Amino acid sequence: MSPRSYTPLEQERLRKIEQMRAQGIEPYPNRAERTHTTRQAIEAFLEAEKQGPDAPTVPATVAGRLRAVRQMGKITFAHIEDEHGRLQLFLRVNELGKERLKFFNKFFDIGDFIQAQGEMFRTRTGEPTLRVHDFKMLAKAITPLPAAKKTKHSPFSDPELRYRQRYADLAVHPEVRQIFRTRAKIVRALRNYLDAHGFLEVETPILQPIYGGAAARPFVTYHNQLKQQLYLRISFELYLKRLLVGMFERVYEIGRDFRNEGISFKHNPEFTQLEFYMAYADYFTVMDFVEDMLRSVAQEVLGGLQFSYQGHTIDLAPRWKRITMRDALLEATGIDIQQHRTLEALNTALREQGHQPPPKPSWGKLLDWMLSTFVEPNLIQPTFVYDYPRDISPLAKSKPGDPQTVERFELFMGGMELGNAFTELNDPLDQEARFLEQGRTYAADDEERHPLDEDYLQAMRYGMPPNGGFGMGIDRLTMLFTDQHSIREVILFPHLRSKADDAQPQRAASSPPEDADADTTRTSEKERL
Repeated sequence: MSPRSYTPLEQERLRKIEQMRAQGIEPYPNRAERTHTTRQAIEAFLEAEKQGPDAPTVPATVAGRLRAVRQMGKITFAHIEDEHGRLQLFLRVNELGKERLKFFNKFFDIGDFIQAQGEMFRTRTGEPTLRVHDFKMLAKAITPLPAAKKTKHSPFSDPELRYRQRYADLAVHPEVRQIFRTRAKIVRALRNYLDAHGFLEVETPILQPIYGGAAARPFVTYHNQLKQQLYLRISFELYLKRLLVGMFERVYEIGRDFRNEGISFKHNPEFTQLEFYMAYADYFTVMDFVEDMLRSVAQEVLGGLQFSYQGHTIDLAPRWKRITMRDALLEATGIDIQQHRTLEALNTALREQGHQPPPKPSWGKLLDWMLSTFVEPNLIQPTFVYDYPRDISPLAKSKPGDPQTVERFELFMGGMELGNAFTELNDPLDQEARFLEQGRTYAADDEERHPLDEDYLQAMRYGMPPNGGFGMGIDRLTMLFTDQHSIREVILFPHLRSKADDAQPQRAASSPPEDADADTTRTSEKERL
C-alpha cells in the first residue's frame, strides 16, 4: 500500500507513529512482557478472593489487542483481548499521573496491541479488572479493524473479502477462530485413534515424477537441476501402498493434495486429506474401522455422537446404513443397472425419464454421474455405498464372480461424499492390464485416465499383501463438525480469483456466486475430497 492510498483515519494514525518516535517512543518495540494471559489473571484473582478480606493482591502483566476504550475525565476504562479472552483495564490519574493518562488517551486506538502492568481488583459493577500502574505500546494498528457483525452494512458482508483478508476475519470473529480450533482437534483426534491402533504416520513425496492414485488433473512444474517435469501429488495412495511392500502393515498420512480443477462449495485446488492402508483387510473391514474411528473422533472433538449440519441432526450412534450402488440407484431412479449393462441402454433409460446425461461418458462414469445427481444429495445420515464399476476404479479388486464390479465403497454424510475406500488390487498383472486398458478407453487428456507407473508395478511384483485403503477429506469433515456449508469457511486461506486491487475492508467488492467455476462431474478413485 502506497502512502497516497491511505484513508484519512489511517493518515491520522501514521501521524501518531511519527509523534511517538519524535518523543523517543518506539511503537513497535522488540520486547514484550507478559506474566498472565487474560484468563490466567482473572482465574488467579478469583482464587485469591476465596481467602476473604485478607487476600493478597494479584499483580499481573498482560498483553493483548485494545477492543474498547471509554474515557471518563480522570479515569479511562479499556478492554483488551488475547487468544484466551478479554480483560478490563482501569487507568486512573492517581496511579499513572496526568501526563501518562493523557498520553494513553491521545496515542492508543482500538486495534493497537498494548502491554499493561498492575494489580487485579473488582470494580463496583463486579467485573474483575486490572488497575494499571504502567503500560506500553507493543504494535500500532494503522488500519482499523472492520466491524465484527456480518450485516449488510458491514464490510464483511462480502464473504469473498473475508476469505481474502482472513487475518482480519479471524481478528474480529471469535466464532471463525473456533472453527480452526475445531479443525486442529479433528486432526489430533484422528492421529490419536490411528496411532492407538498400530498405524505408523509417514510422509510421502509431494513432487512426483508420475502422478497417480486418483482421477484428477495435476499441477505441473519443472525441476531445473534434474531437467525433469514433476507433478504436485493428487493422492498419497501409490506411495503409501509401496510401504506395504516394504513390510509396514499399517500406514497413514495426513497432508496436502493438489488438483488442478474447478472450485466449488466443496472443492478447493489445495486440500487436506487423510489416507490409510492396512494389510490383511478388505473393504468390509475398512467400513467397520472407519465407522468406529469417526465415532471416536466425534466423541473427542464434539463431546457426543450427534451434531447439527445445515438444519439436519446427524446421528453417528446407530449402525451406519450400507447399500450397494445398484440398490441405491434403483431406489432413486427406478433404473436397475444390471438390466442396462451397456452405455447405450443406460443412456436410453435415462432419456426416457426425461434426464439429460452428460455427453460421451463411459458406462461407469455415467453411473457415477447418476449417483452424484440422484443419490448423494439425499444421503444425510452416514451411509456406505459399495460395489462400483470397474472402469472408474482401476486400483480396486474385482468382486469374485463379477469382473465388471469392484470392492469399493464411498462414505456419504450431510449430502456429500466424505470418504472413499477399496479392497486394494495387489495383483501386478491385473494392475498392469487395467492401466493399459484405461489408456485405450480414455482420451490422452482425460483426467480420469491413470498414467502407467512402472515403478509402482515393480513394487507390486515383489509382493504386496492383501490390504484395504481409505481416503477422507479433512476439510469436508470439518465442514460437517462445524456446520459450515462452504469449504472456504474451513480453509484458512482458500484459493480465489486474483484481483487487480485487493479491496480494503472499507471498499468491499461484490462476491461471485459460491459455486462459480464448479466442477460439473465427480471424480472417482480416492475422490477430490
